[in-house]
Amino acid sequence: MTKRQPIFTAATGNTPPTPAITSTNQREKRRETPTTILSLDGDILCTIFAFLNMFDLVRCSLVCKFWNAILESRSLREFYERKLLMDSSSSSGFTKKSLRVILGEVALEQHRLALQCGTFHVDQWKGHSTAVSQCRLKMGTVVTGVGDKVIRLWSLDRYKCEEQYPVPDTLPLVDFDFDESKIVGLIGSRLCIWRRNGKRSVFPSLEGKFITGSCMRYFDPEAMVGFDDGAVRVFDMYSRRCSQIIRMHSAPITCLCLSEDQLILSGSTSGNITISDPSSAQKVARLRSSDFRGIKTLCLKPSSQLLFAGSAIGYTYCWDMRTRRLLWEKRVSPNVIYSIQHMQDDKSTLAVGGIDGSIQRREGKRLPEDTYINIDVIPKNSRPSITCLAVGMKKIVTTHNARDIRLWKLKDKNICTL
Repeated sequence: MTKRQPIFTAATGNTPPTPAITSTNQREKRRETPTTILSLDGDILCTIFAFLNMFDLVRCSLVCKFWNAILESRSLREFYERKLLMDSSSSSGFTKKSLRVILGEVALEQHRLALQCGTFHVDQWKGHSTAVSQCRLKMGTVVTGVGDKVIRLWSLDRYKCEEQYPVPDTLPLVDFDFDESKIVGLIGSRLCIWRRNGKRSVFPSLEGKFITGSCMRYFDPEAMVGFDDGAVRVFDMYSRRCSQIIRMHSAPITCLCLSEDQLILSGSTSGNITISDPSSAQKVARLRSSDFRGIKTLCLKPSSQLLFAGSAIGYTYCWDMRTRRLLWEKRVSPNVIYSIQHMQDDKSTLAVGGIDGSIQRREGKRLPEDTYINIDVIPKNSRPSITCLAVGMKKIVTTHNARDIRLWKLKDKNICTL
């Protein structure tokens, strides 16, 4: 058999002859190097990005370093600068900020408008075999639990359970939180850590030494647990030991939150909020509310240093953490407020959920009382109680002490789509 000789094109001038590429060779080359979106060069991506609105560009900037660099390119930046300057409310200092910062600010403004006065669509799916009452939302991932014998991690794109972690049979799950590598839960009187790689670690039992915990928050490597005896116990999550006991209240602790400088804030059934510094085990301040039946939930906005609290008789409170001064109080419901949440870096909006099954929305830098808004779309006789809510970009996830999980997708018809 003779070897097939390559076909050459005619030489012109001093150019050497080159083999002609046949259609068969082209097909084989395409199969060997499949084309993906990441194969496109910068000019083509710039053209595609120019058709997207600001909200979608923020998402694109987080895909990879290459896309983020393209979004920071001068040509695309100048294009969007001209578009933004058409809006009289746009900042004149555009060129002093990176495009990613500008896009983030625009996305937060769209989120604020959607939460303040936008329409919404509710998706509901069965998440557990028994009722669950708690949810957490981070990085587009939802974790649900408390009530069932499993903790489940959900993708909001497909409403699919991507991971689940069993709770020890003999212990009830009381509270939990998570990050990208682990889930930390309070089960009875001890802590349990579920690694995202499948390993589980349960702390040694301390039953008999103190009563069951009521709430938990962690700031790696320490976890803080509130108890009915009014004390907060600090655990080292790696040595599995209780490293500190801080006496904060004379009444049972109902809720906890942590500041960025690792101050512990706790609410109690007495209606007071105590701020303590674990480095000195001393009380820093005590904030008093007018609700004698107790504080049910706490939420701290680090960006504005505002502390929000929800009470057992439907009041919400706002304190300035820098001055420890009460800025306002408002009764938004005749019943219990179970959850108050906001999106990280959002300085203007707050979502409140409670036993009456409605989501209350407030807006404004200092959240003044006259901007209170209530969603009254769902008939009162069919509203399930909201036991917990979590806020994301243009979305709110709620649990209702039932099997179902709800996702509220927010959209404002007047939002700018540059």
